[in-house]
This record gives sequence, structure tokens and C-alpha cells, in this order.
Amino acid sequence: MSRCWRSRPRPSVRLCPPGLGSVVLQVLWWSVCLVRSDSSVVVQKDAQFGVLYLDTVTSHNQTIYSFNHTVSRNKTEGLRVSVELLLSETTKSPILFVVRQKQAVLSFQVPLILRGLYQRKYQYTQVGRTLCQPPTVLPSETQFFYVDVSTLSSTSVQYQLQVSRVESFTLQTDKKFSFNATPSQPQFFKYVFPEGVDTVIVKVNSEKNFPCSVMSIQDIQCPVYDLDNNVAFIGMYQTMTKKGAITVQRKDFPSNSFYVVVVVKTEDEACGGPLKFYPLLPDELLDAGNRSKTLDVVVSPAINSEVYVMGMLFCLGIFLSFYVLTFLVACIENKRMNRKREGFLQPADMSPAETGKGLTPASPYEYGSFADNGSTLSSEPVTDSLASAEGSYGYMGQETFKRRPIGSHHVAIRFERSMDTVGRCRQESLSSVEEDDYDTLADIDSDKNIVRTKKYLCVADLARKDKRVLNKKYQIYFWNIATIAVFYALPVIQLVITYQTVVNVTGNQDICYYNFLCAHPLGALSSFNNILSNLGYVMLGLLFLLIVLQRDILHNRALVRNDVTALECGIPKHFGLFYAMGTALMMEGLLSACYHVCPNYTNFQFDTSFMYMIAGLCMLKLYQKRHPDINASAYTAYACLAAVIFFSVLGVVFGKGNTAFWIVFSVIHILATLLLSTQLYYMGRWKLDSGIMRRMLYVIYTDCIRQCSGPMYIDRMVLLVMGNIVNWSLAAYGLIKRPNDFASYLLAIAICNLLLYFAFYIIMKLRSGERIHCLALVCILFTAVVWGFALFFFFQGLSTWQKTPAESREHNRDCILLSFFDDHDIWHFLSSIAMFGSFLVLLTMDDDLDSVQRDKIYVF
Repeated sequence: MSRCWRSRPRPSVRLCPPGLGSVVLQVLWWSVCLVRSDSSVVVQKDAQFGVLYLDTVTSHNQTIYSFNHTVSRNKTEGLRVSVELLLSETTKSPILFVVRQKQAVLSFQVPLILRGLYQRKYQYTQVGRTLCQPPTVLPSETQFFYVDVSTLSSTSVQYQLQVSRVESFTLQTDKKFSFNATPSQPQFFKYVFPEGVDTVIVKVNSEKNFPCSVMSIQDIQCPVYDLDNNVAFIGMYQTMTKKGAITVQRKDFPSNSFYVVVVVKTEDEACGGPLKFYPLLPDELLDAGNRSKTLDVVVSPAINSEVYVMGMLFCLGIFLSFYVLTFLVACIENKRMNRKREGFLQPADMSPAETGKGLTPASPYEYGSFADNGSTLSSEPVTDSLASAEGSYGYMGQETFKRRPIGSHHVAIRFERSMDTVGRCRQESLSSVEEDDYDTLADIDSDKNIVRTKKYLCVADLARKDKRVLNKKYQIYFWNIATIAVFYALPVIQLVITYQTVVNVTGNQDICYYNFLCAHPLGALSSFNNILSNLGYVMLGLLFLLIVLQRDILHNRALVRNDVTALECGIPKHFGLFYAMGTALMMEGLLSACYHVCPNYTNFQFDTSFMYMIAGLCMLKLYQKRHPDINASAYTAYACLAAVIFFSVLGVVFGKGNTAFWIVFSVIHILATLLLSTQLYYMGRWKLDSGIMRRMLYVIYTDCIRQCSGPMYIDRMVLLVMGNIVNWSLAAYGLIKRPNDFASYLLAIAICNLLLYFAFYIIMKLRSGERIHCLALVCILFTAVVWGFALFFFFQGLSTWQKTPAESREHNRDCILLSFFDDHDIWHFLSSIAMFGSFLVLLTMDDDLDSVQRDKIYVF
């Protein structure tokens, strides 16, 4: 009526004359208004829960359904509105449903239009929405709410409406509840923290991968965002296929309760599913098909503070035990060395009767003032062959031992050398501490070419440079890696803090690839257990540095007192690379912890960069042991490692499915392998210049065509042929398969080469008649066993950023150790121990040569 009065033309009233005509016009006007008011009738109905209402609506009438229910402060009752539109060919306009509550309003249209990628539109004629339940102050009160139904369609549109109570709207602890959901019929439930529980984990599971769905944790407030296009507006959320889990803390929800919202997405692309065709017409409505999904939800209490404390104490206890064990071994070794030193103080030329000790079969040789570490010349023929070999090259080392028979044994008596001569020679060698002064003289360079191309090399041939110069050279490894660590770690720490802040602020759980079934938060950190388990790398790296420092101090003391054993026997002691290895192990722990703050494909290089460095430093250390004069400088080594990391970044960014990148990388890989093989085979005595091809053809002609002769250095050739086979195979595998995880592929190349070289070193050591001390042998066996178990847990694959976050969560598993650590944490524990053991093997494997002169030690 008000609209009729507002729409009445005022000029027509002024133009009508008073009298009968005016009365007739007023009657006509009222008739028109009555007709118009009949066309927009508003009908209000008292409705009941659980009753299905079948009705029609047009633009001329509007229906209001009135409901009332009792709201209790101690009990939450869920209400759900279900609507279905019965479409016809004449239906053009949607129906608008508006639910008016005391403190909230919910509106939606039917058909419901939801958008996908590239603005594709999906139409749904069945809609179900759960009503938000605002809190009440009174113990109990009756509240009314209304459902308004209207449309602008001029023709009649038929619909079905039902409002029902939701069973199990409030979830119970440790009780599973199953339900169905579709994109237009999302579900949400309420959970209240029980007394004494501060953290819970919400798990949602389904037997089907698709359709893709989203689970969300939202605070108790209206409106609840439960559609695909708005579920990410508030709270924490994550996509899921079969598994989803979010850890929720009481401190984040002042009301001590929250909503668990589950939404089915309109498309599966976010979960790694196929992407449907692009619509030909931009406004074409697509049929979404059957996207119903059955899910179940369960809320379980998470671990308490006692488990956190137990986990931290367990982690500290494991690695502190290595400190205690190392201290005990050091004490035992010190006592053994003191006893041996007391025995060596007796004159070497005294008879058994004078010393009161006779020779026993277990000790057939006496070594004057030398300490027998378990590996000297094994037999007379070996000594003779070495001596003859050295004599044939015109380079004769200092004769150290001479055998003479005593009964049925031989006694090795060391000829006493004048300490003045030793001191004078050492003083002359220290007259210049610059490496260039040694290398630039023409005669010395000629001597290099003669010495390094001998068929049988000894360590003395490649340990001719001044020791102090080499010490400075190899100390640069430590200072360079320390500088790299500082400049690398600080931006990494800043970046991962930003990552964690973004996750906490946006609530997007798809940014980080955690094992959500065993991700224990602490403070702002989402997965504290994955960070804590990296403590072993830091602690054991520090322990290794202390062990190296102790050995370095003892060696320097021996040099100060002009100990001939330290000066001229055993593998030359250079500790710079060992310091660099220990530092790299500590940095691996720090950067792995940074990576696990928010693991994803963009920062995976944080976890692998120092793994490349560790593998490279170990190979350099193995090579340095018998080639101290010709090992790579720190600048060259780190430049090569920087190139490796550079290719790692390129592979992560551009390598996925990029054929051109894999072709270029494979060619570079093969060329680098060939160049390194040539460098190792000729001991650096070759040149890469314009005449390289001519010299190669000449060698092929003389050695293969003119006369068929075998390689001069057979052992080196065997190693390099095996290395080339392995690297060419890896290059072919990468080119054919093109793995998505390029960083791990690159790391596999480094580890395969390291293992190959290490196995070659051990085999050649035993083949040369050398022995492995008991301590080194124990370290080798222990390390091999630990590596085996570590790799078992590594390949469990609890998450993978090669897939979508939803697909990665399918690999998530529960904690297996102390309800705090998962499989990957155990990998951290075991791999840190295995790396520490591997470093000890490199440190101790040549201790048997400490009393053997360098001109008796083979180079291989």
C-alpha cells in the first residue's frame, strides 16, 4: 500500500475537479492499488523442524518461514537448512534464501554458482548450509529465526525447503563421526576443549582421493566461511585428498572452542587432479557431476608438556653420550700411549737379557724409538720390491730399517740419524714459507714432471712442499667455509622466520610440507620436533672439531720437539680440511633445522647445500691423504661447489620437465667427468690448450694403433673407468627420466662418487699390504650399519614437495618414538651419527702408517 501511495501521480489529483468525478478517480486508483498489492503478497508461515516444504515462488509473492527453538548456554544445537530447486525450461532467475537470526544473517541463491579456474562456472541446484549458532548469555532462552524466500522470476519456480537439527554437531574427544559433503553442501562442527587439554589434533580422513576438499579451523563467530570461494578468508586451512590433520592450541581460541569446517572444492586441480576442458563460451555453465565425498572426523588430545621435556632430554642424552664415550676412549688411548712411550725409552740395542724382556712370537720386530701402530712392512719381499722400484726411478728414500736375524725372527734396527742433520734439513726447508717460491723455479718444475709421472709413486714424492705453507693453504678451507656459513645462514634464518610468520598470519597450511600427524608446535614454530632432531648434527660436528683440535695440538707438540716420526713418517698431517668438515656438519644441522621450519620446494636447497659441501670435502680429504702437494686449493674447491649449488637452483626452478635443461646439464656433467678424470690420471701434469686435440690423437695413434699397450697407471685407470661408468649412467638416467627432485638427484651423484672413491681407497690400502687399526675398523663397521638403518628411515617418505600439499599429506604417519619423533626425526638422529662416524673413519683409517716412512707408502 505504501508503494501504491508513493507511486500515485500527484498532478492527476490537482487536475481532477471536486465532486463526483473526483470520487470516481479515487475509486479507480484504489482498485489499481489493490491489484498491485495482491501481486506482491508476503506470506509468513510457522514452520517445524524436520518437515519438508514443497512450495513455489514468483516475483509477486514472498514467503517467510518462522522457526523457534530453545538455546542453552551449556549445550549447542546445530541447525541445517537444505534447499533443492526444481528447474524447468522457463526458469531464468535464481531464488534468494535469506536466513535471519538474532545475531547473524545468512543468504544464498539457488541455483548456486561457484567459480573454478579460468572463471569457469559450476551450477548447483541442491544447497545445504549449517546455521551459525551465536552464544547466549542466559542459561536457556527461546530464539526465533526466519527463512525468507523470494525471486525476481515472473514465472512460478518450485522449490523444496527443510530445516533440521544436526546430530553430533558438537564433536566428542576421540570419537569418530562420519558425514557427507559436496561443494554446495559443506559441513562444519563445533569442538570444545575439555578441562586439562590444551592442544588437540583434528584429523579428517576419506577413502577416496577425489573430489578435492578443504578442512578449516575457525573461531566461534558468525558468519562461518564454508564455501570454496571464501573458506580461506579466516582461520587455518589445508587442502586434502585422503588425509588431513591440523594441530590446534587452546591459547589461539579465547572461547576455548572452535569450528571444524569441511568444504569440497569445485575442481581437483589444487589436489593434483586432472583439469577439465576450458569452456568454449565464457558464460557457459558447467555440470559439476557427482562431487559427493564421505569423510570422517576425529579430535584427539595432543601430547602434553611432559612429552616435550622427555623428547628434549632424550635428544640431548643420545648425543651427550658420544661426548662421554669419546672422553673414555681418549683416556684409555692416553694410558696405552704412556705405557708404549715408557717402553720406547729403553735403549734399542740392548739385548733381551739386559732389558729383562724377550722377544715373543707376537712381537717379532723391535723398532728402536718408533711406536708400532700395527702396520709396518708386512714382509721382506715387499721391502725389496719397494726399494728396487725406487732405485729404478733414481729417487731413493732414506733407508729406515735394516733386518738382521735373531733366532728364528728378524729384528728391525733403525739406523740412528744425526738430529743435527734432520734439524738442518728442516731449517733449510723452512727458509721460504711461500708456495710460489717452490714452484716457479724451472728445475723444480722439471722435477715435478719426472716425479709425478713415475709408475709407482710414494707419498714422499707428493709431500715435497713445505709443511707450513701447506698448513696455511689448507687452513683457508676452514676460514672460507666459516665465512660462507655466516653469509649464507643469516639470510636463511631471516627468510624462514618470514615463512613461519606468513603461515601463522594467513593460516595457509599448504605453504609448508610437514608431517601433520606428528607436527608438535612450540611457540611460533609449527613442527618443533623436526627442528630439535637436527641438534645431533651440531653437537657431533662440535665434538669432531674438538677431536681434531686435540690431534692437531699433539701433532704440533711433536713437531716442536723435532720428533722424527711426526716429521718424516705416516700420512702428512694437515687438519684444515677436517676443521672444514666439522664446520660443514654443524652448518648442515643449522640449515636443516631452518628448512624444517617450513619445508617446501623453494627452500629445499637450504637442506642440501652443505650436503654437497660435505661430500666434496670428504672426497678432497681422501685425495689429500696421499696427494698433499697437488690437492685443489680452497678457492678452486669452493668455486666448483658454488657451481654445483647454482645448477641445483636452476634445476629446482627450471628443470621440471624441461628437456633442454636436462640436455645441457648432462653434457656439462659428462664433460666435467672427463676433465676431472684426465686431471687425476696425469696428476695435474697436462694442459688444456689449443694443442690438446693433437696430443690426444697422437696418444691414441701411438698407444692404440701403432702398438697396443696397456695403461701406465692401471690402478688409477680402474678407478676412473668405474667412475666414468657411474657418472655416464647417472647422466643418462637424468636425461631419460628427468626426475622432479633435481636437488636430490644432484646429491645422489655426489654421494655415489664419494662412496666409489672411498671403496677404492680401502681396497687399494689393503692391496698395498697396509692394515686398518681396530678403532678405525670398528668405526667403519659401526658407520656402515648406522647408514643402513638411516637410509631405511629416509626412504619412508613422510612428505614430498614433488607433489601437491594434499597429495603429500597422504604419506603422513603418526609418531613412532616417544610419541614425539617421527621417521624423519630418526633419520636425522641416525644420519648425524653416521656422518660423525664417517668423519672418524677418515681421521683414523691411516693411523697404522704413523710409524712408516713416507717413501714406503704407496700413492693410489
